[in-house]
Amino acid sequence: MYQYNHNDQILIEERVAQFRRQTEQFLNGEISDDGYRNLRLRNGVYIQTHGPMLRVAVPYGILNSKQIQKLAYIARTYDKNFCHITTRQNVQYNWPKLEQIPDILAELAKVQMHAIQTSGNCMRNTTSDHLAGVCVDEIEDPRPYCELIRQWTTLHPEFDFLPRKFKIAVSGSRDDRAATQFHDIGLHLVENTAGEIGFKVLVGGGLGRTPVIGQVIKPFLEKKHILSYLEAILRIYNLFGRRDNKYKARIKILVKEETLEKFNEMVEKEWLLIRDELEVSDARFEALKSHFVPFNYDTKAAEDNTFEQHKHENSAFAKWMEHNTVAHKIAGYQIVFLSLKHPQTAPGDLTAEQLDVIADLADRYSFGEVRSTHRQNLVLADVKQSDLFALWQSLEAENLATPNIGTATDMICCPGLDFCSLANAGSIGIAKEINEILDDMDYLHDIGDVKINMSGCMNGCAHQSVGHIGILGVDKKGVEWYQITLGGSSSNEAAIGERLGPAVAKHEIASAIGIILDVYVQQRLHEETFLETVNRVGIDPFKAKVYANH
Repeated sequence: MYQYNHNDQILIEERVAQFRRQTEQFLNGEISDDGYRNLRLRNGVYIQTHGPMLRVAVPYGILNSKQIQKLAYIARTYDKNFCHITTRQNVQYNWPKLEQIPDILAELAKVQMHAIQTSGNCMRNTTSDHLAGVCVDEIEDPRPYCELIRQWTTLHPEFDFLPRKFKIAVSGSRDDRAATQFHDIGLHLVENTAGEIGFKVLVGGGLGRTPVIGQVIKPFLEKKHILSYLEAILRIYNLFGRRDNKYKARIKILVKEETLEKFNEMVEKEWLLIRDELEVSDARFEALKSHFVPFNYDTKAAEDNTFEQHKHENSAFAKWMEHNTVAHKIAGYQIVFLSLKHPQTAPGDLTAEQLDVIADLADRYSFGEVRSTHRQNLVLADVKQSDLFALWQSLEAENLATPNIGTATDMICCPGLDFCSLANAGSIGIAKEINEILDDMDYLHDIGDVKINMSGCMNGCAHQSVGHIGILGVDKKGVEWYQITLGGSSSNEAAIGERLGPAVAKHEIASAIGIILDVYVQQRLHEETFLETVNRVGIDPFKAKVYANH
């Protein structure tokens, strides 16, 4: 992973000192609420229902074991012993005291972490494929380019106060696991007919109250032009993006109103002015790639197949292997998902004790590296197959081995009314109810890949618009109701879910999800996935059953 140089470290330490002074001035009454708001947002601090929330940046989802240990220390010392993994691969603390947040930031700086630009109208954390560098379908490792973009976006003076927040995602694989089509800018590493690798650039995607699928603005961009082209897009957005209405301020609205053709013309004109001066040299690319060289893999790892015997003798281990591990590009290794969706746990939550165990397991089994995913789980990306059984036993003891990755209980879930001041309805309690009606693991595995995404408000932090089943909390005169959508997808064949019908009452939503899954079982053809069935039969059969008694 990328290691800070001297300048990087000085930058975040000075930012901590600056924010400490600003916070002290605010607490002493020297800075107004409005004046402090932009300062705290630039440092990842929100004011939630119960108090401040701190969002910590995890660039493209990569953490080392020392950073995991530090997150555990912060959870234990400054929070209520837990943290939360977000859909943008970041970490959130929901119970810090405002006067202690500068101390937390100082602790983070000790392990090359920060909270800069994790909130506010600025360029946010760059995200990527959580299997980057190890997956079998990769064209090229996207992480060096993510790091280049991270450095370019951090404290960029021209784009410090954009019309609205701005998000970039990068994928280097044939399967899009980074939801790039739903970002302000999505970048795909692609190979052209000449065998050259460059970027396909998408623009204008986004979720929230107006979900939009991004459009291709540049089918092939040479790598050396990546920064100048991104800069050109941001300049046009910064100049012409709406600032009079925050609901129409995202770049997706600008692209739609101007049309992609006109927006492209404006970008091309701006790009020609700056292209040559922002060209990235081969030497810089190589310097970045040097931080992401492959680990020293055991060349004889494939010779030890004792894990096959464990699979034969232990059905629980075999089931975990089937659902929570995927193939690694190196023979004898496996990619392991740590499920943060235990039935008795709020989706995406981790205790300090679990974090300490994960740090130790990463050191023992995965070169000291941990990754966060868009579906609020973690990954140990480089585990020898001969170590899988021992790893599984350790994860099982910590409730981190629930074999439900990709199943209906592997839900994306925002904090909802339990924490968020923006929420209209609860999410965590509904997730627990859904878990309770889907407690038969054989049934879960039989219905296969079903992605349920649930948000407590229209901001859509849990990406409900692109869930195979989307659940959106709405307020009706102070009462919690839930809208359901079907058929969404954030992968290659991106789609926005279709609304099933009227909102469902809180006490009915969990049973409604059970009914939807039962209809799928009745309607599906042999080995047909949930999404394939919905696309084939439409939503009417589901709608008829859900609203049968209404």
